[in-house]
Amino acid sequence: MTIASDMSIPANLNLLLAVVAFLGTSLAQNKVATYECERTAGMQVYSNVFVHEETGDLLGYDLAVKREAGSGVDALLYVYEGGESDAGVPLSGQTSNNRLSIQGTWVEHLVEYPSKKEIVQTHFVKIVGTLDAAAFRGDLTIEGMGEREQIQLKRVKKIWSCKKWNPSSRK
Repeated sequence: MTIASDMSIPANLNLLLAVVAFLGTSLAQNKVATYECERTAGMQVYSNVFVHEETGDLLGYDLAVKREAGSGVDALLYVYEGGESDAGVPLSGQTSNNRLSIQGTWVEHLVEYPSKKEIVQTHFVKIVGTLDAAAFRGDLTIEGMGEREQIQLKRVKKIWSCKKWNPSSRK
């Protein structure tokens, strides 16, 4: 064995490890996406998610709304801050005419680098605005993440993570 071939083994091993890590992350994200797709399949979905032209980051919000008996509402908020969203943030509240008022708690799991220590942050989330068949317009407040934000979400068929999801392919 030559020195040149000995040096290529770690590079090949690093490449293999990177591919395995990517596939593991991808499979975990697909599992989350499939679960979230099933959860939101019968809900009204509103979105402003987009891919940033320069960075390629996925940014924005998906809001999946399910009207309950009377004026009750259950919802899931998906927050995109560069990549795929984690599981939806459960929110509940009510509607009166076209006025929506929902709130809940987002438990965010982060990883601190380089220590790889897990950090858990809790944010109170409140959404108030006007909801109709075509759009949601209103205010989003996420405690600890800046000031109240005015958002406009248009009605879409699915949350972003489900764009390629096919319910007939479930196993």
